[in-house]
This record gives sequence, structure tokens and C-alpha cells, in this order.
Amino acid sequence: MSMILQFRMLSDENDNFVRDYEVMYDMTLYDFHKFILSSLDYEDCMASFFTADDHWEPIREFTAVDMGDMDDGEDAPIPMDKVLIGQIVANNRDRLIYRFDMFTERAYYLELTGAKRPEDGFEYPRTAFENAPAPDQFDPDAVGSDEGSIFNEMMGDFNDFDGDDSYDDEY
Repeated sequence: MSMILQFRMLSDENDNFVRDYEVMYDMTLYDFHKFILSSLDYEDCMASFFTADDHWEPIREFTAVDMGDMDDGEDAPIPMDKVLIGQIVANNRDRLIYRFDMFTERAYYLELTGAKRPEDGFEYPRTAFENAPAPDQFDPDAVGSDEGSIFNEMMGDFNDFDGDDSYDDEY
């Protein structure tokens, strides 16, 4: 079995959403795409991976659907099924953007956090850690999309004063 790459996936829609994935070095981006959809209970969709720089700016696009001879230039999107994960990541902290909603450009952000040898008793790919529910696939404003937000939990403590007329904010 090949080397295992460890990725941490975050969302800008839910502060507490985290997924740690362990995937094979020789897995295609298309298979990784399918695994992510399955792990989040999302339906199949148009999606793209992008390599990203240190500021999360997209560099190179890899699409779920072959765009054909749209543009044979150096910047032309590459089909996910033609690329292995190990071909596009090489160093810890390499970054990928997984855009799962092409119309509103909603995305997840993945960072390579490590590499290791496969462990006995585990099947790969796998979700090694998860926290908080995934944002709704189709409605970013759906109830629960900020469920588990650290900010909301912290600010909830201040709601204790709502409606308390005996509280005096004067010194």
C-alpha cells in the first residue's frame, strides 16, 4: 500500500467544522472528491479542486468533468481522474481548495498536515477526526449552518442579562 497523506479540511461557514482525512498518495483527485461527498452526505455535484498558495488563492484547477478541448493551454483545467493526489502535493502545508458549489463558489479548504505509513487495521481513505456538522450542501443559510460556532457559544453567556431589569450598568 502507498504512503498515507493526512489532510485537515475546514469551512468558512462553520467555525467548528473540521474533518481530518487520511488518503492514499496514489489516489486520484476524482476518488478523493467522491470520498469527500460521501463523508459529508452530499449528493454528487459539479466540483473542482484547486491547488492554492499561502493566501488561499487558487493556482491550478482540476475538474470533476473533462472539459474537452476547451483550451489546451497551460492554465486549462485538468480532469480529476487523470491526477493522483501525490502528484500535486509534496510538502507539509500544501493547500487545496475543494469548490463544491460552482455557482456561489462555496468551498472547503484542505491543508496537508502530514504523511505516514498505513496502519494495520485501518482501511483508507478514512475520516480520522470530525467535529461539527457539515454546512448544508444547497443552502448556506440553512438552520444549523453555524451550529457549533465558537463565537455563538461564547456570546451565549452574555444572553443571561437579557430581560434582567435588576442589572445596573451604571457604576
